[in-house]
Amino acid sequence: MEQVRKEKSRDEFRFLNWNVYQDAKQIVNSIFQITTKFPNTQKFGLGDQLNRAAVSIVLNIAEGSGKNSDVDMNHFFNIAMGSLNEVVAGLDIARDNGLISKGQFDELEIKLIQIGKQLNGFKKKLIRRQ
Repeated sequence: MEQVRKEKSRDEFRFLNWNVYQDAKQIVNSIFQITTKFPNTQKFGLGDQLNRAAVSIVLNIAEGSGKNSDVDMNHFFNIAMGSLNEVVAGLDIARDNGLISKGQFDELEIKLIQIGKQLNGFKKKLIRRQ
């Protein structure tokens, strides 16, 4: 019964099967781990903003997947891309202020570039179908 329920949810919530969604969730986990180590002076400012922006990527991918039109789906993928850029900018600020290392920034930047490429691939498919 549990297996049938799991398969059904994977069909109903198609984003659960998407690599871009899984990769974005990994970024959220990485950002959460990093921001918990921020000093209190930054944890509730830049840290919270980074957390919210990273979560926004994931949630907008999920929300877009549930839309009935390609235009609506594309809209949410655009928002996810905006949040992705916000994460990169926040990480850049964190690096400049010694909150993360250059190595941490570089590793996350590579992953974020990959997520951006995946989102842009989705967006190109959606535009071609219109």
